[in-house]
Amino acid sequence: MNTIKHLTIIILGIFFLSCGSNSAQKKNDISIKTNAEGHAITADKTLELEISNPKSHEIASVEYKLDGKPVSEHVELKTLRLGDHLVEATLNFGGETATITQNITILNNQTPKVYSYKIINEYPHDITSYTQGLEFYNGELYESTGQYRESKLRKVDYKTGEVLKNINLDDEFFGEGLTVLNDKIYQLTWKRGTGFVYDVDTFEKTGSFKYGNSIEGWGICNDGKKLYKSDGTEKIWTLNPETLVEESYIQAYHNKGKVVELNELEWVNGKIYANRYNKNGVAIINPESGAVEGVIDFTPLRKLVTQHPKLDVLNGIAYNPDTQTLFITGKRWDKLFEVEIIEN
Repeated sequence: MNTIKHLTIIILGIFFLSCGSNSAQKKNDISIKTNAEGHAITADKTLELEISNPKSHEIASVEYKLDGKPVSEHVELKTLRLGDHLVEATLNFGGETATITQNITILNNQTPKVYSYKIINEYPHDITSYTQGLEFYNGELYESTGQYRESKLRKVDYKTGEVLKNINLDDEFFGEGLTVLNDKIYQLTWKRGTGFVYDVDTFEKTGSFKYGNSIEGWGICNDGKKLYKSDGTEKIWTLNPETLVEESYIQAYHNKGKVVELNELEWVNGKIYANRYNKNGVAIINPESGAVEGVIDFTPLRKLVTQHPKLDVLNGIAYNPDTQTLFITGKRWDKLFEVEIIEN
């Protein structure tokens, strides 16, 4: 009897192992076929999904998902966010199932518009300020500066350059972007995974928050309801201003690919303006889709400030709704430029 039991166990083991191996082999023979050339497709097209089954394995059914949500074989892309997405196909072999995946990238279907600018005014700016964040709130200009042992939060008279209020960050923090919403200043720091919250009138620190999946803090802005945060990649994260939890993200893409190193952010008339680190330019981004709809090259401005050994790149975008103009400066620039944006 013991011998029979042992033989039965061995046979069942071989049977189940054979079934598992058979399913795995079938899965390896099959792939997802799409109309995305080089796995990239523009947002104005329909994504077509089908199964490539060159060995004609018998498949009972196929279920597709895009980013975990069920879809049909024909997916309209115009309402989806740009960037990387995951396509899944769950195959039913008549009792056995297996899932295969395919990455695709949705690109913008339009080339970004090119904008120029006109200088309206030039104002003095603290040449020692390593500017990281700049924003107007109720007619007042607020600035966040960086570098270890130099980082500050400031309120500035933009016409004279006079510092009206100032606090220094602890030496361990490298200050980054800032934004002001509902009388609260939100200030990021770089690599410590920590942001701070202050009372806009007193500069009293009222709280702090930790980042989620966004590893670093670069730039931040708001649309009056939500916060938007960059982390040095192509991603812009949406944060709940009450819980400060990262709820979702967009990916900045144009018609050729992704736009990385998004830095200081500014909300301007329904769009996100983001300067690219080391590029002296600004991308105009659709906050719903992530589409880079326009670009502005501010490179010539750097030549108009005092040239010195510590002079660094453009980093500081502030929109003044009272004047409907942009204010631009950079790291250790001695000027703040008021500009009007012009479509070419």
